[in-house]
Order: sequence, then C-alpha cells, then structure tokens
Amino acid sequence: MPPTAYTDTTDTVANPLDTIEQIVASNDWSFDRRGECEIAAKAPGQWSDYVLYFNWSAEMSAMHFTCAFDLKVPERRRGALYELLALANERLWIGYFGMDSDDGAPAFHHSVLLRGAAGASSESLEDMVDIALTECERFFPAFQLTLWGGKPAAESLAAAMLECAGEA
Repeated sequence: MPPTAYTDTTDTVANPLDTIEQIVASNDWSFDRRGECEIAAKAPGQWSDYVLYFNWSAEMSAMHFTCAFDLKVPERRRGALYELLALANERLWIGYFGMDSDDGAPAFHHSVLLRGAAGASSESLEDMVDIALTECERFFPAFQLTLWGGKPAAESLAAAMLECAGEA
C-alpha cells in the first residue's frame, strides 16, 4: 500500500522537547538543549549513569528517545550481547534495546508519534523516561554478566530476572 499523499499543514504539534526540558530540570539532571530539535541529559542510576537523547522531528511529528548505558562492549563479546539484546527485547512491552555499531554500547530506544495530537502530555513523557530507566536498571546486571562474567546470554538474563524477596 503506497503512503498517503495528504498533508494537513494546519495541524501543528507542540514541540515535546519543551516538556522534556521541564521534566529533566525538575529531576536536577544535567542537560544540554542543543537547539529546537535535540536535548541530551544525564540521569543517575543504581548501576550506571545513563545518557538520555531526545530528538524531535516536526516534519514527522515524532520524537525519538535513546537511553544509553555508560558501558563499552569489546568487539569479541558483541555476538553474545546481540543474543542477550534479542532475549531482553522479547520481555519488553515498550521500546527495544539495540547496540551502537561504532562502540558497541547498548541503549534503549523508543519513538513517539504525535501527528494529530495537540502534543505529548507531561505524564506520558515522564512515563516514557521512567520506563526506559527502569528497563535499563533491570537488564544492566545481565549485560554485566554476559560481557564481563563470560556467562551465556540466557543464563545472564535468568540470573538478572530473579526477584529477591525478604531481607538478608
């Protein structure tokens, strides 16, 4: 099916990066607004600091979001990480994990389409960031076990997904 040719130029979507900037500032995270189309921020986590990238395309009325790990992957371990990413992605409802082809760093990605909407609500954008950070924290131990512990992807994922109960 060919794409539709209709373009409604009267329906403009508010730039969601204005809301993202407020969310990031309210969390006291360092950030850099790199223009109307891009924001980079740094969010602390339990296992790592995460670099958040938000890119807005007014033309597509879409925002792309990346939550990158501060974790470099040696070339020799990238095959094992690809397997782990595939297994982790099966457990996600929203977004996906990928790996940067240059340095091998894993990252969580998600895009939001806003055509026809007045804009993204602050609640939905807060949820998007919260989900990304939660998933990165949840899977970080599996990445560590695979990369530095030399464990197979399935074993690393199983160990990281254990829910602890009680107190030691």
